[in-house]
Amino acid sequence: MTTTANQTPADPPIIRFEGVHKWFGNFHVLRHIDLDVVSGERIVICGPSGSGKSTLVRCINQLETHQRGRIVVDGTELSDRLANIHLLRSEIGMVFQSYNLFPHMSVLDNLVVGQHRVRQLPKSEAESIAMQHLERVRIADQADKYPAQLSGGQQQRVAIARALCMKPKIMLFDEVTSSLDPEMVKEVLDVIVDLAREGMTMMVVTHEMGFAREVADRIVFMEEGCIVEENTPAAFFNRPGSAGGRFFLSQVLHYG
Repeated sequence: MTTTANQTPADPPIIRFEGVHKWFGNFHVLRHIDLDVVSGERIVICGPSGSGKSTLVRCINQLETHQRGRIVVDGTELSDRLANIHLLRSEIGMVFQSYNLFPHMSVLDNLVVGQHRVRQLPKSEAESIAMQHLERVRIADQADKYPAQLSGGQQQRVAIARALCMKPKIMLFDEVTSSLDPEMVKEVLDVIVDLAREGMTMMVVTHEMGFAREVADRIVFMEEGCIVEENTPAAFFNRPGSAGGRFFLSQVLHYG
């Protein structure tokens, strides 16, 4: 495992999967997942469509529930009986392919509402935090606009800022650039790169391999519901250890 400057291999994981299985009906979408992530680590999850990448990250905040094995997040084991799931979710920021912004609210109000309802912050304090994070993602000048008035890249940056307002310990990104026009991809990835440099614990599902090479501490390659390879970016891109990884790179990097 690659570690960050502030971590050692002995640090307890902030996320742990132990023998995790997940089915959708008869479809076995996750198969015996074992994975540890330490605080401050940046994990990029890649693999072909349908390999279970999005399901894996959605299990971390119980948007999907697993049927077998254990998932422990920041010391809390996830289960159907977890009473304070809303508190756990408030510690985990998640940004999806779709922006999931409230269309009838301004950008600022989209960032304030969760802080006010979940963290019960006074509106003035929530607005101050919201403006700090809009500045952080370089979109403070759009605070009074509505989502429909923004480009896709701007809306995705608003979604990232909204997640950051909740002061998460972990950020999950699920193919956040897949629905963007090519010219908008870089502006979103630049924001995520900045978060990575600040030491945020991150799990990122992406096909953006240039980003993965730059940001990841570790590449997790999935195929048919299994983790078939974990490697450093240098090793994964130069000498992938699995046939699936080699084929995947030949497709996404357009060389054999």
